[in-house]
Amino acid sequence: MTLRTILTATVLTLLPAFAWASCSYHEQQARSCADGFSWDAEAKACVQQVNS
Repeated sequence: MTLRTILTATVLTLLPAFAWASCSYHEQQARSCADGFSWDAEAKACVQQVNS
């Protein structure tokens, strides 16, 4: 019974780490900026749009 408890605890501890590592959504989140700003991928920030 002790071995079963240890294995269960190990699986339950490692499962969230494996789920996070295999998921790609954390790198593809949608960016939203305030009106008049747009997302700059290089700067990784919202930058003001220039109207000419």
